[in-house]
This record gives sequence, C-alpha cells and structure tokens, in this order.
Amino acid sequence: MPNKMNFLKKYQEIISEELEKLELPDTPKELYEPIKYTLSSGGKRLRPALVFLGCQLYSESIEDAIKPALALEIFHNFTLLHDDIMDNSEIRRKQATVHKKWNSNIAILSGDAMQIIAFELFTDLPKDVIRPVIKLFNKTALEVCEGQQYDMDFENRKDVTIEEYLEMIRLKTSVLLAGSLKIGAIIGGASKKEADLLYNYAQNIGLAFQLQDDFLDTFGNTEIFGKKVGNDIITNKKTFLLITALKLSKNTEKENLISLLNNQNIKNENKIIEVKKIYNNLKIKELTENKIKEYFSKSLKNIDSLELESNKKQLLIDFANSLMGRKK
Repeated sequence: MPNKMNFLKKYQEIISEELEKLELPDTPKELYEPIKYTLSSGGKRLRPALVFLGCQLYSESIEDAIKPALALEIFHNFTLLHDDIMDNSEIRRKQATVHKKWNSNIAILSGDAMQIIAFELFTDLPKDVIRPVIKLFNKTALEVCEGQQYDMDFENRKDVTIEEYLEMIRLKTSVLLAGSLKIGAIIGGASKKEADLLYNYAQNIGLAFQLQDDFLDTFGNTEIFGKKVGNDIITNKKTFLLITALKLSKNTEKENLISLLNNQNIKNENKIIEVKKIYNNLKIKELTENKIKEYFSKSLKNIDSLELESNKKQLLIDFANSLMGRKK
C-alpha cells in the first residue's frame, strides 16, 4: 500500500495518464473536441482516486479498477458540462465553459456523448462484479440528477428546510464520492458490509466538505479559499447558513434579513457586511462548524467499524483530513 497522502498523488497521476491515452474520434469535430477540451482542463480527480483507493484496500492490483475510475471521472465532468449550461456559468477551472466557447447545443450533445463513453468503460469488468457495479453507477447517476433538480427547485422556493438542503447536497455532491469508493471496493473484493461502511464514510465526508464550502464562502479567508468570499450572500444562495438564519431569526431581525435579500439596490459589500452581522448575532458560524464536525465524526466512526489493518484505515483518515484541509 502507498504511504500517507502519496497514494492520492499516485492515483491522480494514473488517471491523468489514462485520460491522455483515451482514444476519441476526430470527427464530428464539434462533438469530440469539447470532450477533449473538458477532460484536459484538470480538476482534483477525487472520484477516480476513490475508486483506486477502494479497490486497493482489498486487492493488491488496481488493474480492474482503471476503466471504472476513468468512467467516473468522465461522468463527473459530463455533469459539470450540463450544470454550467443550467447555471449559465462562463468560467470553469479558469477557462471558458464549453457552452460559452462553443454553444449550448454543442455542450448538451458532447455531454450526452461523455455519459455514453463513461457507461461503455464499465463493460469490460469481470463477470462477478459487473452487475453490482453498474447497478450502483446507475443509482448514483440518477441521484445526482435528482440533486440537481432539487437545487434548481430551491431557487424559486422560500420555504426550504435544513433537512431538505442537506438531502440536496447529499444527492448532488456526496453520493458520487460515496459511489466511487464503493465501486472500487466491490471490484477489489470487499464484502457487502465493508463496501457499505465505505459508502457511508465517503457520503459523510462529502456532506462535511460541501458544508465547509458553504462556510468558507462567507467566513473564509480569500487568499486561502482561492476566491472572493460573500458570493453566496450576494446571490441569495440557499445554503445551510442562510436557511438556518431564516429559521432562527425572529421579529425585526428576520424582517431585516428578508429585506436585505430582497434589496436589489444595496451595494454588494454592504449586503455582505449586514448579513454577516445577522449571522454573527445568531451564531451561524458556530452552528455551521458544529454541523461540519458532526458529519466529519460520523465519517471517522465508519472507519472504526471496518475490518482493515490500521495502516489501511489511516489512508482513509488521511484522505478525509486532506479533503477538509486539515493537517491531522
């Protein structure tokens, strides 16, 4: 087994090499060129890394996991292609999104092709694992679509609950991380019990990660976070922070918060300052940090229940810490 976080770098290098070797047709150019453009744009490659990790926890070889890992990376990028159209995003990974560089019709069709390519990569799996792996992939893919639909629904709703929000981010973000790790474990020969524990581990760390992303957008340091903070406040995005504040605020404070959300004339800087004042009064920062810790702790408890050697469990702990930006 690789040591500490070297394994993540090793897995990322493998998937990058496999993506470069992926043979795609040259024509129709406007179908395949956007796919090549998207897959060469980088990214953390977390999902294929989790496939490799899940496999190597139970097997000496990750050979059978390479194509499924590639499939999950392609599928993830396909979802981003379509998300960017729905969100009308202009930039992804510091370059123009496909629908901006080409057009929406091309982005939709190239995304569709990516999903088909991803599914095809599963077909060479050994007979004893192909059925459970494809069933899990299909379930996960559908759940990601459900999460995206909930996210869009929430834009037009004023009554989104904390529970609904947590379920949305579970579907939109966490299940693909969890499915990737479990698929790798199934390929590696894990028992159903072990594979399910790994799924729950990754699902909980995914929830903690998304909540932390919400937290950092409001309370993060711009230099460390890597982007300007406060965008969620400016756009009235329904995050855990805003939904919790709307639930806890009362009387004048609630009226002030709703007024800030509806005020289209207020300067962005002033809106961020005033909303954060309300957040601080309601202790939203502490409540969010506690919820992040709750899911992080749940994730680690799943590791404790695994029947693995301590050095393999440590790899899962290291991955969780790395994803959350923790040193220990």
